[in-house]
Amino acid sequence: MIGLIGKKSGMSHIFTGDGEFVPVTVLDAGPCIVVEKREQETGAGHTKDGYSAVILGFGERKKPTKPYAGMFKKLNLKPPELIREIKNWDKDMKTGDIVTVDIFEIGSKVSVTGYSKGKGFTGVIKGYGFKGGPGSHGSSFHRRAGSIGSSATPSRVWKGHKMPGRMGTKKVTVKNLEIMKVEKEKNLLFVKGQVPGPKNGIVIIKQGKNVIARSKATKQS
Repeated sequence: MIGLIGKKSGMSHIFTGDGEFVPVTVLDAGPCIVVEKREQETGAGHTKDGYSAVILGFGERKKPTKPYAGMFKKLNLKPPELIREIKNWDKDMKTGDIVTVDIFEIGSKVSVTGYSKGKGFTGVIKGYGFKGGPGSHGSSFHRRAGSIGSSATPSRVWKGHKMPGRMGTKKVTVKNLEIMKVEKEKNLLFVKGQVPGPKNGIVIIKQGKNVIARSKATKQS
């Protein structure tokens, strides 16, 4: 598994060598700094992490808190804007190394994780597509959810009942996105299709055999 932290710059399009029009999402990926490594077994006198992973830092925080700044001062690193952990890291890295978009290749498949756009507080018609009641005068049931109760059995509201509430801002992962173009000088990654989240939203780009294998198994099922 390898990966990067980035931001969604927006949508665009490119033309392939065959003249095919391909919609792409432009990702401002990296550069990321290796903050820490986690290993299943560390050296003598150290505890076991129990799993292998790499913690990456992205950007630079302008006004870090004292505890946050002190943590990176011990590592002789500038406080990053945010940190994320990527498990089962394949490449041999050490603390302080820089990871850029050159770890990805054109034509390879990646999975991108982000948070969907927030739609605010919505009712059941916008949130779930409920039909609603009559729109004519005299009706007191226009865009309401309707009755949520039940009969004597089970005499309660079922768990998970669709109700008004917040819509969006959920963690979404899109798998098997093909890399169409890589611009190493500008740290840009062009992936085919759509990516969750608003413009300038934080995304995690991962590439690994297990990611592709799981997505194929899901499609077959």
